[in-house]
Amino acid sequence: MSRSRQTGTVKPATLWPERLLPAHSVPPPWPGREVRLDGAVTYVRETPATAPNAEPALYVHGLGGSSQNWTDLAGLLADRLDGQAIDLPGFGRSEPGRRYTVPVFADRVIRWIEYSDRGPVHLFGNSLGGAISVRVAALRPDLVRTLTLVSPALPFLDFRRSLQGRMLPLLAIPRGERVAAWRLAQLAPEVMAQQVMEACVADLSRISDQRRSEALAEIRVRYEAEHYAAAYVRTFRGLVSSFVRSYLPGSGSLWRMAGTVRAPSLVIGGRQDRLVDVRVAPQAARVIPDSRLLMINGVGHVAQLEVPRLVARAVLGLLAEAGEPARRADLAG
Repeated sequence: MSRSRQTGTVKPATLWPERLLPAHSVPPPWPGREVRLDGAVTYVRETPATAPNAEPALYVHGLGGSSQNWTDLAGLLADRLDGQAIDLPGFGRSEPGRRYTVPVFADRVIRWIEYSDRGPVHLFGNSLGGAISVRVAALRPDLVRTLTLVSPALPFLDFRRSLQGRMLPLLAIPRGERVAAWRLAQLAPEVMAQQVMEACVADLSRISDQRRSEALAEIRVRYEAEHYAAAYVRTFRGLVSSFVRSYLPGSGSLWRMAGTVRAPSLVIGGRQDRLVDVRVAPQAARVIPDSRLLMINGVGHVAQLEVPRLVARAVLGLLAEAGEPARRADLAG
């Protein structure tokens, strides 16, 4: 592991001692509020810090997710991080947007950090949120202290490696969102919630009854939101477009942007990820200059939900490496 990155090796993540984590608990979703930002409502959940001198953090969810996806991890990190998690436009409880592309979402995240006046932040992104966070860190390094990516949806072209490849035909259908809305209406919310869990989680026994109940409640919110199907399909279309552009000349490539990130970074991937090619996380860790990698056996697309304590240990390891000497001494001990 001591050879240079040019040989294709990657620095492994350092894990904070398990004994230093808070006691196990299953907190309810953190309280949220609506904020009118540039004429549209952005919904924000806040995980208040439990210790002085906590630093600001911002959590960005994936395609079809919401700020609620970060409940457990944000709680475990609350003695170090003063957390906020946002619902992207069109998802969760935020109002829909006019466009659904990675650059547009990244602009909203940048705008939120500026509006909240909390930067630079420790930035977290899962899946689509990972792609967004890479763009934010590349374009606005002044706003990002550290970067943590969980199964980032950075570009890959073999969609046979993703369950979402089944959605590709929708992109060729005019107003494919109508087909998606029709399919949504055919499934009971309980069935949809189970399908989402099965797609995202490798071992469903790790998900508590409380989290399953909350996931079902989130699904019901989607059924009530007339804009949701269009937001989902148009966001998927925007994500695929960003994948294609990343393999063409030009400055908009997410892979080229990843190579310019200067924040200390952590990349986490689940080896049983069914939505993002499992080769993406190691590639991201090779491309981002100051990064470390944690690949987890038996875990799917949302490690922060499935194994939050292990993810928290890796994040705290990153913070210790990037932080003050006292913290590094705790890690060594």
